[in-house]
Amino acid sequence: MNRLFLLRHAQAGWAQAGMRDHDRPLTASGRSDAEAMGRQMQTAGYLPDLVLCSTAVRAQQTWECVAPALTAGEPKVDYLEALYSTDAAGHVRLIREFADSAAALLLVGHNPMVEDLAIALPAGKGTATEAIASGFPTSGLAVLTFSGDWQSLGPGTGTLEAFVTPADL
Repeated sequence: MNRLFLLRHAQAGWAQAGMRDHDRPLTASGRSDAEAMGRQMQTAGYLPDLVLCSTAVRAQQTWECVAPALTAGEPKVDYLEALYSTDAAGHVRLIREFADSAAALLLVGHNPMVEDLAIALPAGKGTATEAIASGFPTSGLAVLTFSGDWQSLGPGTGTLEAFVTPADL
């Protein structure tokens, strides 16, 4: 059974004059939320062995805040520009390409793609899916399971196990 953790980056500040959107850093609140989510992931056993992270500063900083709480070893991390710029279908292609032997993959990315994946991939609609449809906040985490291999990942192939937001912590 494979697990996919979809983590939306933590709260970022507004771009300063001359700053690209890609370069926006986390706010103090965003850092705090990401650290709390890391602790929750550890407590719940949501431990990745592979991380695919957007190259945007706010996504990288989110991972940097989450990582210290995860004590089950150091996962391999790939920073991918495409997670900043591609659509949800592109995200699925990247997961298929990079996941290989990973049993638990954490994707640190952006909305609307993270939310789109969290809604499209589960087969059934339940309370957690309805909660995601109401909005996927910064530092939100969707936990999905899949019985097939990563190559068979697609709409309706998974189960949404949990949806955790900073408000839940």
